[in-house]
Amino acid sequence: MSKTEEFQELRPLLFSIAYRILGSVSEAEDAVQETWLRFEASATQPRSTKAFLSAVVTRVSIDVLRSARVRREEYVGPWFPEPLLADPYEDPARSAELADSVSMAALLLLERLSPLERAVFVLREVFDFGFPEVASAVGRSEAACRQLAVRARRHMADGRPRFDADRKEREELASRFFDALREGDVVGLQDLLAADVSMVGDGGGKAPQLARAVFGASNVARLLASVFPLLARIDVTFEPHEVNGQPGAIFRDRDGKVIHTLVLDVLDGQIQAIRAVINPDKLGHVGPVADAWAVHRDVQQARRPTK
Repeated sequence: MSKTEEFQELRPLLFSIAYRILGSVSEAEDAVQETWLRFEASATQPRSTKAFLSAVVTRVSIDVLRSARVRREEYVGPWFPEPLLADPYEDPARSAELADSVSMAALLLLERLSPLERAVFVLREVFDFGFPEVASAVGRSEAACRQLAVRARRHMADGRPRFDADRKEREELASRFFDALREGDVVGLQDLLAADVSMVGDGGGKAPQLARAVFGASNVARLLASVFPLLARIDVTFEPHEVNGQPGAIFRDRDGKVIHTLVLDVLDGQIQAIRAVINPDKLGHVGPVADAWAVHRDVQQARRPTK
């Protein structure tokens, strides 16, 4: 195989590693491109192309994450990962585990780790790399990587997200949720929400968002049931779509442009959390992005009683 063919074969794995380390589609794509440039410029043929490319994309991602940490500390409002509509790396034997590791809940939990802990956890726990490969990728000894893995697992253990294993049940619950949302059915929505459900939006100061998180089934159901009829009045639509391995949807304006994505965390037959990514900087890979402020103004206009 040529270098190009080898790289293209491994590209899905490289992107999936980078995305889990970075939580950003655009930054992960840049990391993969930088990995290709380094591979193309290399005069030697590695013993294992997979190990070599995985190590390069990991190191690039660690460097990017270290610089991104400063930006995230200064971020306006809650920070969420960029929504991922489809993970290009597939392993049928581990599909459920891979989907859980890319969920919003898991990626937010990974934010608690240092860049090195995060990289070691992703390579070892998610992609099942051996410690020799992990050590080579992060530039530490095997013993140090084992310690990093232990610390990372400890940090992740208490808040480790759990999801209903039955994908069909999750999808059916999500379908009922979106039907109730279309109908503005407060009772129907409330029946699907956990008592302590939370709803949070990430606008990054660049789009209208909730002033603060909304908690409680009654509060969330009333808010959703009051807002969606107004959105429908100005021709906003949504299409159910898996987002970060979980049930979700893409909301669009009357011209079909993306307003935001929504993702549901489902456990024990109830929705535990609702997260919306509204920041336009995080939606470009989903499709042409709407002017969220214009949509907001239209919603406010729709609130006014007609004469």
